[in-house]
Amino acid sequence: MVGIIFAGFVLQSLARRIIRGFRRMVERRGAGPDELSRVDTISRALRYASATVLVLVGGMLVLGELGISIAPILATAGVAGVAIGFGAQSLIRDYLAGLLLLIEDQIRVGDVVEVNGKAGEVEQVTLRHVRLRDGDGVVHFVANGEIRMVANRTRSYAYAMIDAAVAGQAGVEPGLAALREIGEALRKDPKFAPSILGDMEVWGVESWQLWGLVLRGRIKVLPREKDTVRREFLKRLAGAFESRGIKGP
Repeated sequence: MVGIIFAGFVLQSLARRIIRGFRRMVERRGAGPDELSRVDTISRALRYASATVLVLVGGMLVLGELGISIAPILATAGVAGVAIGFGAQSLIRDYLAGLLLLIEDQIRVGDVVEVNGKAGEVEQVTLRHVRLRDGDGVVHFVANGEIRMVANRTRSYAYAMIDAAVAGQAGVEPGLAALREIGEALRKDPKFAPSILGDMEVWGVESWQLWGLVLRGRIKVLPREKDTVRREFLKRLAGAFESRGIKGP
């Protein structure tokens, strides 16, 4: 029995070593942060799956060494399987959905996503569930089989949307000019330039409200820097409107 337990620890250690070796191989190949993040997510899921399999197999072998026949247990499980089959369907669905999530690279640990109406940072991805922590620190566990749509907010790039309101037609052209100038200034600012991936796109008048006109533009940024760039843009825009005498609603 001691040998079985020892062999289980050895096999688990070997599995972890193989997984770590695979990650180091990918890292030496010059993989980028995105690929390493995907490898880390898959590695965690593989460690979880390997531990589960070893515990189940080891447990049956230990029972056999203790003189407890596993044949009746398996037979009972076979009979009970008919009764619990409907319940097991959801578990199987969760595992299959989790496998597809990893293969299709939909979610990685560290991503900021929205799943089934719950948004937050992904802390853990297993074959069974996804664990999210929202902005208030609340942790949500979402079963993989229940996931119908994933909105990933941290892939490759994002757009910081800028809306500016002016009181009337006289403020439109000066307002649009201010949007362009602030976009150019941010691209040249050493603090914000690394976060900005493209020039400011000024779309023009987005809507006409009773209180005035809404001007809209956007700027391409790193996904995790979207809010930081947008806040700085709006702060500078408020100052530019005041210095130019552009009236708000």
